[in-house]
Amino acid sequence: MSRAHVREVDGDEPEDLPELPLSPHPNYVTARGLAALQARREQIEADIATIADDAADRRQRRAALDRELRWLKARIAAAQLVAGGARSTAKIAFGAEVTVVDEDNSEFRYRIVGEDEADPEAGLISWTSPLARALIGLKIGDIAVWPRPAGDCEVEIIAIAYPA
Repeated sequence: MSRAHVREVDGDEPEDLPELPLSPHPNYVTARGLAALQARREQIEADIATIADDAADRRQRRAALDRELRWLKARIAAAQLVAGGARSTAKIAFGAEVTVVDEDNSEFRYRIVGEDEADPEAGLISWTSPLARALIGLKIGDIAVWPRPAGDCEVEIIAIAYPA
């Protein structure tokens, strides 16, 4: 076969990108979390509108943005908004802001939020995280055993609130 009839890949085509994984869990979200997903979708759509399809690097960028947009649309379509507002602070549930004291008498505050909103450094933990699973259903004065890679840690619940 003549080499003249064989197409060589020269980097002009965008690289095949695997789809971003979707969580197998229900997509519970706070109003803040849903608004963040929607704002990100709008930003991605605006970014896509500014990309010309003439150069390979731009096509690759476009492919990455298209993939993220598909993921965002799927997450938004699957979102189950958990209403905030006045709730009984008797037990910990999704959306609760929980203050705990650990074994060293150090106090920490966490808010249980959706997976996409989680930011542990900011005190926002996913409802699917080991700590949140240990806390959900408990009340003030209860002890939760937080399973961690470094070993289990006991925390006592000292406050429960549901911020607006």
